[in-house]
Amino acid sequence: MIIAEEVQNDSQKKEFLEFPARLYKDDKNYIRPRNVDIEEVFNPERNKFFKNGACTRFLFKNGKNETVGKVAVFINRIYQQDQPTGGIGFFDCINSQETADFIFDHCKSWLRDRGMEAMDGPINFGERDKFWGLVIEGFIEPLYGMNYNFPYYKELFENYGFKIYFEQLCFSRPIFAEVSRVFTLMHARHSKNPDISARPMTKAHLEKFAKDFTEIYNKAWAAHGEGKRMEESKVLKMFKTMKPIINEHISWFVYEKDKPVAMWMNLPDTNQWFKYLNGKFGLWEKLKFLWIKKFRKNEKMIGLVFGVVPEWQRKGLEGYMIWEGTQHLRKHTDFKVTEMQWIGDFNPKMIKIAENLDTTVTRKLATYRYLFDRNKTFERHPEL
Repeated sequence: MIIAEEVQNDSQKKEFLEFPARLYKDDKNYIRPRNVDIEEVFNPERNKFFKNGACTRFLFKNGKNETVGKVAVFINRIYQQDQPTGGIGFFDCINSQETADFIFDHCKSWLRDRGMEAMDGPINFGERDKFWGLVIEGFIEPLYGMNYNFPYYKELFENYGFKIYFEQLCFSRPIFAEVSRVFTLMHARHSKNPDISARPMTKAHLEKFAKDFTEIYNKAWAAHGEGKRMEESKVLKMFKTMKPIINEHISWFVYEKDKPVAMWMNLPDTNQWFKYLNGKFGLWEKLKFLWIKKFRKNEKMIGLVFGVVPEWQRKGLEGYMIWEGTQHLRKHTDFKVTEMQWIGDFNPKMIKIAENLDTTVTRKLATYRYLFDRNKTFERHPEL
């Protein structure tokens, strides 16, 4: 017998955080997420998605009152799909199809009662840049903000009837690997243009780079992600939040005279530091973090955003920017490998750019969808 408990009190909230730590205690690749990052998702005062949605967490107990699973289930009214679609996330479960089916049935019932006709998962009650997707290949240490799970989770989802809505590809390459000759030729060509220059992002000028980031992002990406645009004030707030971990050698902007036309944003993989803190980030852990950050080399960086404004696309500017930045960071950092945040298989243009960097796919995640009407035709995410 399995019983569902809605997470309401402090004890239940703590168990929601502690259950995965017990479940993965023997998995050497598991890195426990920071408790604060998980809790912020479920805090209406910190998560803007509560303004247009609802979210509830559940624990699942067996007859001995032992936790055997957990999940968050939510609706987000600005998550526009062909049919009303809810979400499930933060799913963890013992290796039991019966238990997983009970959890999925519970989520389906909760969502149906709120007018939903399908559910996607595992996804986040928030943006796609964190806690999105199920690992189906490459069970290695997760990047900061990335989901991690046992290989058997794939069977739990697919045996229930979930189908892959889109795959999420993570590309990686060694920093000192040879750069594509095409990119070096692009760099040589644009280097002759006196109007073109590349500059690394610096902490002293975050306001300027926030403005430039916003301009490039909205020109390059406004047509993607259901037409989302970014506001300069929110970008600046994000940059200020990231300031303690910004490395001034690894994020690059390209300008035509003084006009921003391209960007390549990277950050150190903070999981290489956070993995020593066991999910906690109180005063003692913050001091420990600063010590680790200072004395323990971080050899992995994460590619966050790559963008070129439309008028400069397909002109080789990305080759100029990447080779300019790569030459610099090889001299001034300890990084040995870079891994890009995932690219959806619905975005062949970005996949092509990644492939041109002579990268390899190091991990693959999947966003699954389950249609409540089992007779309805399933369709994958449309290509951009």
